[in-house]
Amino acid sequence: MKKPLDAYVRFLTLAQTISGSLEHGNLDATAFQLLDQVLIRDSQEDLLTVTEAMAINEIASPATLHRKVDELLNEGFIQLTFKGNNRRTKYLTPTKKAFDYYKKLGTFLMKSVA
Repeated sequence: MKKPLDAYVRFLTLAQTISGSLEHGNLDATAFQLLDQVLIRDSQEDLLTVTEAMAINEIASPATLHRKVDELLNEGFIQLTFKGNNRRTKYLTPTKKAFDYYKKLGTFLMKSVA
């Protein structure tokens, strides 16, 4: 195997250990794809709204995405927030639990390339 492929395979192997060690109920790959989007938008300081989340057709249908938002909320990976006095628009933000999950992934990524 080539070096970049080796590093990626090591990362995937290490990342799978998170799946076994984290308590995340029935969250599936679709839920984590949505969580990735929430984290990316949060890191860009451009929070994802619930409406925008429902429109991410590349991940799933709006109905499925709505269920995944609920699952992520119930498992404590995201929370609903508001900006200023506008209480009509709900934004999805990662919680400490989500940040801890991604910190572990980052650590595994760094180990895989070391």
